[in-house]
Amino acid sequence: MIRVALADDQLLVRAGFRALLDAEDDLEVVGEASTGEELLALVRERPVDVVLMDIRMPDGDGLWATEQIAADPALAGVHVVIVTTFELDEYVARAVRAGAAGFLVKDTEPVDLLRAVRVVAAGEALLSPGVTKRLLERMATGLRDAPDETALAALTEREREVLRLVGLGLTNDEIAGRLVLSPLTAKTHVSRIMQKLHARDRVHLVVVAYESGLVAPGWQGETGRPE
Repeated sequence: MIRVALADDQLLVRAGFRALLDAEDDLEVVGEASTGEELLALVRERPVDVVLMDIRMPDGDGLWATEQIAADPALAGVHVVIVTTFELDEYVARAVRAGAAGFLVKDTEPVDLLRAVRVVAAGEALLSPGVTKRLLERMATGLRDAPDETALAALTEREREVLRLVGLGLTNDEIAGRLVLSPLTAKTHVSRIMQKLHARDRVHLVVVAYESGLVAPGWQGETGRPE
């Protein structure tokens, strides 16, 4: 059973999400919060796998709450999905950097929201390709003045190559095909990179790839060449 917490200051939004999630056999809403402080108290009191987090809330907004969760080792198993009205909310990039596993817009189709919860609960990242590209380009150009290559010091050349492909949005199977590896070997490389970089999830790896300059804005995932 996947345990979900809802954080949104609009009761109607929470009610809609709860009705949708509770109708699924493998999903259970274990709590609701209307503020960041309430959400933190909730996830510290009871087991939660996924939080659907609004950005704009009183008494500790979604960005602050995401940062608090990401910084607490006791909450390492809590995966945050930012749910926002705007596809490129100015806070989303910082929330992803803080440890959010991805984000959705509030007009997402119900089937996509359900899929998002399951994907994130499994430890994967959920960011639509087009939004990911724009989001990370904003991060690369707006949140850091120059690439920080020191983050890659612990990686082997092969691991850097794998990280670059992760940053370009390739799945483990696609990485395996590109580098002529078995899918298991590609998965092992990604796991080791996450351990070395102390990354919470795949989204964090994508962020490191951009921040380190390993992937530059304007690069395409399929070709690896600038547009």
